[in-house]
Amino acid sequence: MSPPVAPPGWSRWLVPPAALSVHLSIGQAYAWSVFKPPLESALDLSGTQSALPFQVAIVMLGLSAAFGGTLVERNGPRWAMTVALVCFSSGFLVSALGAATQQYWLIVLGYGFVGGIGLGIGYISPVSTLIKCFPDRPGMATGIAIMGFGGGALIASPLSAQMLESFGSEGSGIALAFLVHGVTYAVFMTLGVLLVRVPRGDRHVEGAPSAVGGVQVSARDAVRTPQFWCLWIVLCMNVSAGIGILEKAAPMITDFFADTSAPVSASAAAGFVALLSAANMAGRIGWSSTSDLIGRKNTYRVYLGVGALMYALIALFGDSSKPLFILCALVVLSFYGGGFATIPAYLKDLFGTYQVGAIHGRLLTAWSTAGVLGPLIVNWIADRQEEAGKHGSSLYGLSFVIMIGLLAVGFVANELVRPVHPRRHVPAPREETADVARQESESA
Repeated sequence: MSPPVAPPGWSRWLVPPAALSVHLSIGQAYAWSVFKPPLESALDLSGTQSALPFQVAIVMLGLSAAFGGTLVERNGPRWAMTVALVCFSSGFLVSALGAATQQYWLIVLGYGFVGGIGLGIGYISPVSTLIKCFPDRPGMATGIAIMGFGGGALIASPLSAQMLESFGSEGSGIALAFLVHGVTYAVFMTLGVLLVRVPRGDRHVEGAPSAVGGVQVSARDAVRTPQFWCLWIVLCMNVSAGIGILEKAAPMITDFFADTSAPVSASAAAGFVALLSAANMAGRIGWSSTSDLIGRKNTYRVYLGVGALMYALIALFGDSSKPLFILCALVVLSFYGGGFATIPAYLKDLFGTYQVGAIHGRLLTAWSTAGVLGPLIVNWIADRQEEAGKHGSSLYGLSFVIMIGLLAVGFVANELVRPVHPRRHVPAPREETADVARQESESA
């Protein structure tokens, strides 16, 4: 499938809606915690086991993004969105079969492995195109699209809760909910496949300034630089801290206030997940746009430093004040989302636009690591504390202390980021060089 090239006069502002249709769909992954309690009850699973499909999906997201990044650059966003559509929707269908037949491994295979490939390819599918269409505001551009991934749960969380209430929370009800998700998202993602275009040459999309010039580093050389690995640590630590709350959100807020005079109901817990999704989404566009003004390094200083403070407040006072718990969690999730939306622009600043999609895909292996690390820390420690006879907020105290330590590591790694050494730079591609010469000739 050849990349669909934008015709003359095509507006670059049509690219973000195409990306949003895909990212809003695959963002359902952040509503997984709504399915955890029903699955645990229907299939007799522990908290750690019910987190496994989500963890596998995040691992596959990073791996498929890393190995598929070059293919996305070569074949274009329409090819990538088509692959994402097929894999993500098929994953739900396989999971529906697993829930209907009480075969847990099919849910892990469908939602985790197959669906996770769709997550990874779909996630990176528009990034390179957006940066090339909006070289003047890369943070804002990627934030607009990537906020869809964070906002997907804002739609999926209450919708999933309603489905489970209507269809039932036993195996057949969960299966039907998975089936409806798979079909619905296939239709919605098709809109992005049909709408997306890539800019022709350098600046043939209406309103797009030149993207030529500046540092350009190939994906192969980028992974050999300390800057890449510093950013890998930064992203991994920031994601681990946010995903630790997000994956366990519904049962976590229920546990925190179970012994108080105002316990949290299942519907209220689903609402909390939706609130976190809203913060995740708002952070992606708000913080990434802010990074265009204050710089990427300063923005990550806020994510990591203030994020550690929020975790400390939850650990110390969260169980005594529901508003404080919710507020701190919302701030952490805004930083979590903002980190994802800001990282492509950070990469563009350091390595240029030459192969930024492929570099971004390789960096997302940090997300794979964090997708295992964050939920594993929170779920494993909570399970062990419960076995020891503890309950309520005491299930999570040690986890939050560990998260503070991870954010401190990320803060140090961000401080070590420096400009890439000139020996790693590559000349601008011939096509771009020719465009520059043509533009200079036209302006003479």
